[in-house]
Amino acid sequence: LLLLPLAALLLYWYNVTFRYFCKVAFFNCWIVAMATLLSPFAALRGRSVENMKLLRAAILPLKHFYGIKMQVWGSEQLNIKGPYVIVCNHQASLDLMGMVEVIPDRCVPIAKKEFMYMGTVGWACWLSGMIFIDRHKREDAIDVICQTARIMRRENLRVLIFPEGTRNQGKSMLPFKRGAFHLAVQAQVPIFPIVFSPYWDFFSSKDKKFTSGTCIIRILPKVETQGLSPKDVPELTETVRQAMADALAEMSASHCGDQRAERPPL
Repeated sequence: LLLLPLAALLLYWYNVTFRYFCKVAFFNCWIVAMATLLSPFAALRGRSVENMKLLRAAILPLKHFYGIKMQVWGSEQLNIKGPYVIVCNHQASLDLMGMVEVIPDRCVPIAKKEFMYMGTVGWACWLSGMIFIDRHKREDAIDVICQTARIMRRENLRVLIFPEGTRNQGKSMLPFKRGAFHLAVQAQVPIFPIVFSPYWDFFSSKDKKFTSGTCIIRILPKVETQGLSPKDVPELTETVRQAMADALAEMSASHCGDQRAERPPL
């Protein structure tokens, strides 16, 4: 029994896969612990978007534990009054660390309904005003979009969505679901595309790699929806996706170039 901690420490330092699972476990345990601790304080205020500040403060320290540097480009673009929709590419659960770097005041994510049933994490998300959507019931999803569009205008609410709909660590973006763009058009609010640079150099669930590194978060110029109608949504979706895909390709190429520059000559 006395040797178990030593064995675990040696495994952590010398086994990449064991270290990966330890770091992922710590990440998940931190989220659950913070949600459990903060939920009673959030409950005093009730369900409110202002509780997102508590969740943001709880998640921000994680980057320091993992030695991950966050560089935000174009943050000044979000400094506008009024509601808007933010769309981001989705690579892994680590996106939470990037999300809290850029999420503005009075902004809530839209998440799949299954999150509501994740114990204290779901409770904390609900208390923070997070909007839940049932992706398997189209009519219910449409109702949520319509309700959210009205709330955004009435309560000056910003909404963050991952339009790929699922995690994607590939070199290109998945096709976008149109819910975010229907929402922006119905509410007649601008869209801000945000692109997280690839995590390849420090994180890979496939290769079981989790080290320190740098994530660049690029906020692209806003895309106006004023005057657009539902028939414009397909073209709007593809326009935004292409802009984000181009930015991701540029950031990926720059990342690969930096890696080659760091390699010593033969």
